[in-house]
Amino acid sequence: METKIEITPLDHYNYKNKKVLLRVDINSPLDPATKNIVNDNRIRMSIPTIKYLLDSGAKLAIIAHQGDTLDYQNLIPLHEHAQILSNYLEKKVDYIDDVAGPAAQKRVQDLNPHEAIILGNVRYLCEEVSTFEDYVKLKPEEMLNTYIVRNLAPLFDYYVNDAFAAAHRNAPSMVAFQELLPSVGGFLLIQEVTALTKVLKSSKKPAIFVLGGAKISDAFGMMKHVLQNGIADKILATGLVGEVMLMAQGISLGEKTEKFIKDKSLDVFVQPAGEYLKDFPGKIVCPVDLAYEKNAGRCEILVEDLPINEMFMDIGKNTIKLFTEFIQSAGTIFLNGPAGVYENPLFAEGTKNILSAVSEADGYTVIGGGDTVSAASRFTDLQKYDYVCTGGGAMIRFLSGKELPLIKAMKKAYYKSF
Repeated sequence: METKIEITPLDHYNYKNKKVLLRVDINSPLDPATKNIVNDNRIRMSIPTIKYLLDSGAKLAIIAHQGDTLDYQNLIPLHEHAQILSNYLEKKVDYIDDVAGPAAQKRVQDLNPHEAIILGNVRYLCEEVSTFEDYVKLKPEEMLNTYIVRNLAPLFDYYVNDAFAAAHRNAPSMVAFQELLPSVGGFLLIQEVTALTKVLKSSKKPAIFVLGGAKISDAFGMMKHVLQNGIADKILATGLVGEVMLMAQGISLGEKTEKFIKDKSLDVFVQPAGEYLKDFPGKIVCPVDLAYEKNAGRCEILVEDLPINEMFMDIGKNTIKLFTEFIQSAGTIFLNGPAGVYENPLFAEGTKNILSAVSEADGYTVIGGGDTVSAASRFTDLQKYDYVCTGGGAMIRFLSGKELPLIKAMKKAYYKSF
């Protein structure tokens, strides 16, 4: 049964000669030295919504962010983003390095139908950065006097949000314009929500979650929810998730690996890992062998032969085989996080083979997260997955059963529009 998505679709309104404010997430990885964009995937994913609005005759202003207080080195103007959009659209997208001041307002007022401009990086405004969100906790209706909303909202007829990757952010540009303007979801937003809702509520069984990577708080943030609610039938634990799960079983990994886990403060997950193993017996599948480097080569050791004083950088061939069998028989597969340090050719085997198995699987396949998508781009064809999610933090929170600020705001706007 298809689940209803409570977001007003893009084609609900006529945008001819109307001023439209579009919020996208085109926050992109940068080269540390040159500050040039090195992966434009999120920009490309925003193209269908932008093209639809321009083809519909909209006078289009785009707002977006790049960087934040937590990654200040990436807080730069959006000149290159506008240029990349122009290249893909084969149509000029202007840029003005002003978010909502007099210059930006004048450019918006002067827009013609079928024209687009990107306004300045919204993270230049204190009310849009994560520290403001964390310390000044405002509800959407309390954001109407923020600088960006009071200056921009009166200029527009419609608000469109296509920024699922920032859906977990309670920022004015994400949740406040819905209070004042007719608001709809862009194509990407609705695709993301539809795909993840399918995983949560109508997945074909058995549903397999493959969870790995170094940021294991993501995995532990969703693990209990998907197991407790029968969303996942099995969790295949790779990367540091798998190593913490082994520690929770009382298996000693060896001094080097355990020191690394402790130094990264990841040992705090050992206790909840033990609880999940106890509460959901047979549901979490751990690695049976691990790989490490010796004499500039790859070596593997069975878990039953641990501990040894080595750093484990990948799952071994027996684990790859075991996990591949689960993936091949699954009705639904969700994958987040590499299986090992795939950037090192010695330890790419786990990530490469697991991703290949997922991409070739008959079941419904969804992958997401920055490192996951980068690895999938390197080792497989992204077209082979049923859905590639642009979101990281938003995706994890959604699958953890948490209501995202953007989704709540769009749902409120949905019931106003019908």
